[in-house]
Amino acid sequence: MEKSTQKKFRRLIRAINWFPPYLLSGIKVIDHSEDFSSFKTQLKLTWFNRNLLGTAFGGSLYSMCDPFFMFILIIHLGEEYIVWDKHASIDFVKPGKGTVFAEFNLKTEQIAEVKNVVDEKGKHIFEFPCEVKNKEGQVIAKLSKGVM
Repeated sequence: MEKSTQKKFRRLIRAINWFPPYLLSGIKVIDHSEDFSSFKTQLKLTWFNRNLLGTAFGGSLYSMCDPFFMFILIIHLGEEYIVWDKHASIDFVKPGKGTVFAEFNLKTEQIAEVKNVVDEKGKHIFEFPCEVKNKEGQVIAKLSKGVM
C-alpha cells in the first residue's frame, strides 16, 4: 500500500473517534494493525449509551461493530471494487455492563478469497462474524455482518 494511501486511512481512523455518533456514544477505535486488516473498538458505558436497565444500549453495541469489515475490504481491494454493508444480525448474549470491546480481523487469505470470488461471480455477499466482549473476555453480543 502506498504511503499516501496509508496516511489517508490513518487520518480517517483518527477522525472516526470524533464522528459525533461515535463520540457521543462512547465508542472509540483503540487499536488497528499497520496494514489496516484488523481493528479493535471499545464502548465505555456512560449515561449517553445506557438503557433503562442501566446496561449498554443495543444500538451502541451494534454501532461499535458497524463499518469495520467494510473498511478493511475497501482499503485492501482498492477503488476498482465497490464495497457495501448489506445486512447484519446481532444476538445479545449478556447485559453489557462497564467497558466492552470488539475486534475485527481479516487475514490476507480471506481478502484474496473475496477478491477471487468477486472477480469470478461479480457480486457476492460475504458473512463475517464478530463478538463483543467485556473486560473479563465474556461474550456480550454475537454479530454477523453481510458485506457485498
